Amino acid sequence: MYFAVISILPEMFDAITSYGITGRAVSQGQVVVDCLNPRDYTTDNYRRIDERPYGGGPGMVMMVEPLVKAIADARQRASAYGCRTGAEYCPVIYMSPQGKTLSESTVLSLTQYEGMILLCGRYEGIDERLLAHYVDAELSIGDYVLTGGELPAMVIMDSVIRRLPDVMGDALSAEQDSFVDGLLDCPHYTKPTDFLGWQVPDVLLSGHHGKIAQWRFIQQAKRTRQRRPDLWQNFQPTTLQQKWLDSADLDDES
Repeated sequence: MYFAVISILPEMFDAITSYGITGRAVSQGQVVVDCLNPRDYTTDNYRRIDERPYGGGPGMVMMVEPLVKAIADARQRASAYGCRTGAEYCPVIYMSPQGKTLSESTVLSLTQYEGMILLCGRYEGIDERLLAHYVDAELSIGDYVLTGGELPAMVIMDSVIRRLPDVMGDALSAEQDSFVDGLLDCPHYTKPTDFLGWQVPDVLLSGHHGKIAQWRFIQQAKRTRQRRPDLWQNFQPTTLQQKWLDSADLDDES
């Protein structure tokens, strides 16, 4: 998958390209990341990419021309990589607190693209004409404001990359994460079986896969009902899951 990131702080994306699962995906050629600095598309001696807003007010606004040139270059790079351009194949996505809130379903929809161009704003934002004519979607990672779009862009890249085929060492690991099935994740344990008198639940040591699956689902249900009642209210269990729920006491803390 192809990613072009437009940012005045491209060095921040070393966290994605050089470390962990995402870094491995880059090194193995499963993901290509191009970082483009808008300052490289300016024509003045000061490499200026921001100006005072028309109408007055605090702060600075990112100028439209350098960003348009950066997007054009990103599209050319995407095409050279073999990625078809256009909103249906490689959309331009702006990181914005005014955008749609990122969710697991949104992440899965993003994995269907051949690539994406991620636009990271700074200061008071970017010229509205760019949003109107070049940006295909706006995404937010939550109802709060950050100093720039770089961290949200990295969150989106990380969440998308780990869902791509063959990126995770164990595909089931991604499938069992929180939110994938509409519930929070269940508790996890590993060696030793006894630590300071705290025991691993017997069912996990039983080797009975059916009972383990039931226990894990009930734990998911308990956690979700307690911590995220909004998710629990919208959850639709399968026939088997409903059978497990009917035989369980979700108020039991064990």
